[in-house]
Amino acid sequence: MAKVVVIKFLRGCKPYYFSAGNLSLEEGQGVIVETARGLEYAVVVNPEREVSDKEIVSPLKPVVRIATEKDVAAMERGKERRAEALSVCKEKIKKRGLEMKLIDCEFAFDGSKVIFYFTSEGRVDFRDLVKDLASVFHIRIELRQVGIRDETKLLGGIAPCGRECCCAGCMPDFKKVSIKMAKNQGLSLNPGKISGLCGRLMCCLAYENDYYADAYKKMPKLGSTVGTPEGKGTVISQNMLKMEVRVKIEKGDGLCYRDFPLTEIKFKRGNDAEESDDEKNSAD
Repeated sequence: MAKVVVIKFLRGCKPYYFSAGNLSLEEGQGVIVETARGLEYAVVVNPEREVSDKEIVSPLKPVVRIATEKDVAAMERGKERRAEALSVCKEKIKKRGLEMKLIDCEFAFDGSKVIFYFTSEGRVDFRDLVKDLASVFHIRIELRQVGIRDETKLLGGIAPCGRECCCAGCMPDFKKVSIKMAKNQGLSLNPGKISGLCGRLMCCLAYENDYYADAYKKMPKLGSTVGTPEGKGTVISQNMLKMEVRVKIEKGDGLCYRDFPLTEIKFKRGNDAEESDDEKNSAD
């Protein structure tokens, strides 16, 4: 076990481990850390935590220093320049007639470079665009093409559930999501109902998939014939939270519908059909 300080950067919600060294840190405190991109501003979310050695990427880098007022001012200047940079870049893209959609930008903490994020259906030759932007900002220019899921993560938004998109608010990394997860949970396979703002399958389908995948295996299939305390009937719906099955039973000249606990249902197991190719496709 090793003691680490847990920090998060202002963009994103993924936690990172650093060594506090001799610094006395507090939750919510701003700090300066060194990354592959240079010095960056971050916020302490846990000043002291014990983690296993397997969770640490060696070597464990130390926190450089506690952020000063000057550091905070530098970070704020970068934020203030963002709107202007986006406006200039959009103008240059339009002038060059490039097939790309500008998403966002950010200035490095030390002001040495600016990174522009964009999406495009194909490859884009943006060498001339880089020259145009460099002549305006006089710093290093980087353009990064991102995917459609990354676009939603960067821009954020309100998901169909009414909360902030998971990828933008609380999910450190993208999860692998497949149509089989929606089927396991008994959800409508209508793409419009199980897709997020990005147009891909909603990330939250993976949250409870282990439970639903196990429950799905225990349930009789929809449309199958099962035995009940009131006779044979046809399964018309499943409730995997209550582990109940709704069965349609023929009685005389009419039909009746009953809910039975799974323990009272008799049916054959192990005859599940093979997963179709569509169900194997993931959202990645």
